[in-house]
Amino acid sequence: MHIASAEHGMLGAMGIVGAGLPIAVGAAIAYQYRGEDRVAVALFGDGASNQGMFHESLNMASIWGLPVIFLCENNHYAVSTSISYSAQIQDIARRADGYGIPGIVVDGMDLLSVYQVTLEAVKKARKGNGPTLIEAKTYRFEGHYFGEPQVYRTPSEVEKWKKRDPILLYREWLGKEGILTTEEADCIDEEVKGEIEKATQTALNAPFPSAERYDKYVYAEEDTKP
Repeated sequence: MHIASAEHGMLGAMGIVGAGLPIAVGAAIAYQYRGEDRVAVALFGDGASNQGMFHESLNMASIWGLPVIFLCENNHYAVSTSISYSAQIQDIARRADGYGIPGIVVDGMDLLSVYQVTLEAVKKARKGNGPTLIEAKTYRFEGHYFGEPQVYRTPSEVEKWKKRDPILLYREWLGKEGILTTEEADCIDEEVKGEIEKATQTALNAPFPSAERYDKYVYAEEDTKP
């Protein structure tokens, strides 16, 4: 959850719902101020679109014409709360209208559609034409946490969406275009499974950190008052 890599332009994810939006806005302010040809992207779920930070971030980005893209992955459930219960609008993208910025709905299960819409938003931002809100309609196949009973949805609903798995759809498209054969796709699958298994075993076999390391990245001010 908290992985960050400045080298790759990844500012990190945070445990606070919606916290990535104002951070992306801050990064966009820096890019604009320094005259850099960069665009910040904030990814968040449908639940985070009901946070105050969502509205504050869109408002500030709109006012200052910041190079930032707000990409909402609407998977229909905020933990166990359906978006139909938490919002009275059909499309979260329509909330962009209140801030005078484009709001675009895209099929989140279609990789190529998401790529094209995002690419256009990036070009727009780099030209100095401000932010864009993109809502990718997608679905969460698994529970919010491991072992979740998922009583708020039916197995048939999940299976219906799994038929539109974006990985399978993209694999099918690559085959139709003659870019990737079935054998090549199967080979890639096996390679990835091997990498995951290797990483899993490395983690399971790794020793626990020593007691001396527990406070290495913990910062606290010592109270010297009597």
